[in-house]
Amino acid sequence: MQTMQTIPNQQAASARLMIRCGSWQQGQSAIGPFVLQVRGAERIAILGPSGAGKSSLLKALSGDLPALHTSVFVNGKTLDQSSVQTLATQRAVLMQSQQMAFSLPVELVIGLGRIARDADAQQQEFVHQAAHLAEAGHLMQRQYNSLSGGEQARVQLARVFAQLWDTQGGVILVDEPVSALDPGLQPELLHRLQQFAAERHHAVIAVLHDVNQALQYFERLWLIRDGQLLADCAASLQAIPHLENLYQTGWQVLRSDDGEPVLHCLPRHRQRKPAADVIPLHQHTQHA
Repeated sequence: MQTMQTIPNQQAASARLMIRCGSWQQGQSAIGPFVLQVRGAERIAILGPSGAGKSSLLKALSGDLPALHTSVFVNGKTLDQSSVQTLATQRAVLMQSQQMAFSLPVELVIGLGRIARDADAQQQEFVHQAAHLAEAGHLMQRQYNSLSGGEQARVQLARVFAQLWDTQGGVILVDEPVSALDPGLQPELLHRLQQFAAERHHAVIAVLHDVNQALQYFERLWLIRDGQLLADCAASLQAIPHLENLYQTGWQVLRSDDGEPVLHCLPRHRQRKPAADVIPLHQHTQHA
């Protein structure tokens, strides 16, 4: 990995998003150093055990967690070289905590994504389109603090959509965007996030816990453990050895009836042998 001192400035200028930072202390743990960059409309999932530093890395990328000797570049400029207004049209952030001190109408919460724009004549149209895209259209007349956790998650995702609705080449940073949702909604909204970003050429960086979601909806993995980057690899089955090292457990590759690979985490008392056979998913279900 290149160090902070050796990575050329021209790489920062050509990257959609880049972070250069030394290590810093978070409680009892040291996190970093990191030198990471995103080019074009890449979709990157950050995976790792609980407490690994995934959310801290995302906060450092967003500028919400000042680390020692940190430089974060968005479209070639550091955060302090861009106005808050400019950043709001290039980068949208959704962190894990979605509580609000005051109860606001849902429509207003989604509209906060557009607050940095002057004379935003299309705000109402974009807010309503974003709400429907995030399956939150039926919540528009509700108060935010009256919603369930899953409903709040949809509203916050709609805010992200509204913020970058009319932007090209932006960056979306999200922390567990669908973990509070019902199983049926999780893949649907990840698909919509994927399509939303692709149509606008946005890069997406997401903290996830679900390995299968990371492999299905993302194309690159950043694997974090104990505050360190263990691997930066493609989101494919070739990442299995890295995932086994990351989680210190075995993985079995199953196949659904339509041929899609599904990773199944083996408990430690059932660790598989290397190069285990691929098992059809319906057979696995029958034996379970």
